Amino acid sequence: MKQTLTLTAALLATYLQARASATEAADSTRHLDEIVVTASRPGSDVIPAQTLSGEELKGMNSNSVADALRYFSGVQVKDYGGVGGIKTVNIRSMGTNHTGVVYDGVELGNAQNGQIDLGQFSLDNIEALSLYNGQKSEILQPAKDFGSAGTIYMRTRAPQFGEGETYHARMTVRTGSFDLLNPSALIEVKLSETVKASLSAEWVNSSGKYKFRYRRVNPAGELAYDTVATRQNGDINATRLELNTYGSLRNGSWMAKVYNYNSERGVPGAIVNNVWRRGERIWDTNSFAQARYNGFFGRFSTLNNVKYSAYRTHYVNNDDKQVKIDNLYRQKEIYLSSANEYEISGIWRVSASYDFMWNTLDADVYGFVKPDRISNFISAASALDLPRFRLQASCLATFIHDRIKGQEAPSDKHVLTPAVFASAVPLRNRDFSIRAFFKQSFRMPTFNDLYYADMGNSKLNPERVTQYNAGLLYDHSSRTSFVSAARVCADVYYNRVRDKIVAYPKGQQFRWTMLNLGLVDIRGVDVSALITVNPVDELYITARAQYTFQRAIDITDPSDNYYHDQIPYIPRNSGAAVANAQWRGWGLNYSWIYVGERYNQQENIRYNYTQPWYTSDISVSKDLRLGKVSLRALLEINNLLSQDYDVILNYPMPKRNFRITITAEI
Repeated sequence: MKQTLTLTAALLATYLQARASATEAADSTRHLDEIVVTASRPGSDVIPAQTLSGEELKGMNSNSVADALRYFSGVQVKDYGGVGGIKTVNIRSMGTNHTGVVYDGVELGNAQNGQIDLGQFSLDNIEALSLYNGQKSEILQPAKDFGSAGTIYMRTRAPQFGEGETYHARMTVRTGSFDLLNPSALIEVKLSETVKASLSAEWVNSSGKYKFRYRRVNPAGELAYDTVATRQNGDINATRLELNTYGSLRNGSWMAKVYNYNSERGVPGAIVNNVWRRGERIWDTNSFAQARYNGFFGRFSTLNNVKYSAYRTHYVNNDDKQVKIDNLYRQKEIYLSSANEYEISGIWRVSASYDFMWNTLDADVYGFVKPDRISNFISAASALDLPRFRLQASCLATFIHDRIKGQEAPSDKHVLTPAVFASAVPLRNRDFSIRAFFKQSFRMPTFNDLYYADMGNSKLNPERVTQYNAGLLYDHSSRTSFVSAARVCADVYYNRVRDKIVAYPKGQQFRWTMLNLGLVDIRGVDVSALITVNPVDELYITARAQYTFQRAIDITDPSDNYYHDQIPYIPRNSGAAVANAQWRGWGLNYSWIYVGERYNQQENIRYNYTQPWYTSDISVSKDLRLGKVSLRALLEINNLLSQDYDVILNYPMPKRNFRITITAEI
């Protein structure tokens, strides 16, 4: 048993701590489930995922999904600051729109601008986060999942009941800097032997006010600004409601989800020209319902999804120095998917999938063309599984048809994107494996790219990406040695982005157009390592580190001043380190994040230079049990050294801040 649990080093520490502190098998069962889901041996995944789950995820100083993703290699997070600030993710410099985000098996969508604000997703009900470069190492998946250059998978907690248990309940209260008040609750009910349900609710309220230092030096090296101010208009008032129902069948399982996120937030805006306050506000109401059925019938397996979503965004700008804006946007989406797999033999499987998607966007903007889009995705894939070699190949055909009101629609788009993945265990020692993949993918221009008034360009071509990757993995575990687990992973990659969509000025201020002018050459190295040691009885220490080198340069036109320059906001060097210690119910976690020098515009000149930054975060937790009630107290101190830094130029981040969390669970 113990040997199996050491497959994931951080979760090993969690499980052993639970065994030391828990009195009954119920706790062991719960932690065992978390480990079994996320554990993998070398070679079991063609391209292994980066994963955070269970207690390791809880121990990190992260409030949202975007915060946690900073600890993955090859990931850049654009953070505009504060609790309610917009947070988007870019994998290996290919652009936010090339990153798929899957929530409990169904991809999230945003046809308006193609970007998912991961700051809206709390970690409170997330059981595991996984990042796949290329695509997930499964051929039984929706056709659309084969289309992204990289994908983030979020999995919520599923109810697990021990003998005689019929319900679980958890209450969490979080408070801290920026006048934060963040209560949440989770109720899990066993409705029958085959049906379980969970209801999760959360409220976030914060003034978003924090001190920051604003210091700027002009190109001549002279000090232009140096002052301390308070960030304004960064408040948020948001609620999240989520109802999940799970069912088991004789030959499969099903799940249904209803989700609602509702928020009002201020948009702090950039600090420029000595202006500290903005009048922008956004109201978001995001709702969706989805259902999934997974069936197994001998050699045949099927996975079917259905989803309906409705997003409402109300944007207001009352800034006295700008044009007054009061716009309402409404998006709707219908998504249907059927994936089917057949096992030809014990080593060979094939699959075919079909997805249908309909998107529409309406806005109360004068002259808005009210576009709608019909997308069809058809994929075919095959997998060969030998004792020491695995091979997967897939091909996705995408058909896009747009319709717009009162104008001629752009021509239909038909795109074919293949992919090949391979992994091998070349030595007798199965701890070591190598892997490689080739993949083509594309991203369709968004409704804003194509049709936004006075900016869109309906003649845009899809943005295409070609990826090459080669890597190796060493993953070792032992039940008796001082080093309980050790893992080292390294990848080199080359990505080429063609027909990159960029915004160019039309000759007048505030008037821009979208053009296919970009060609980007991306070369990089990702390295990560993890080790768990057991120096004394009941003390387990886990250390995790990752480093990324990226050279992402613009090779569009040799006559450009920025030809062969690093593209904006992509550092050549970045990394993170996490150390976690567990002892008799106590937990200590330290994390460090570093982002190297960058440039905030296309030209890599001194005027556009953005300084590197790093932060240190620390947290202390204590778990205890009072009868049937499990209690946890957590104190987090973020930006421990109170560094002044910007992730995005002129959007200052908070200095030292803290959070206190109390959780009770029965």
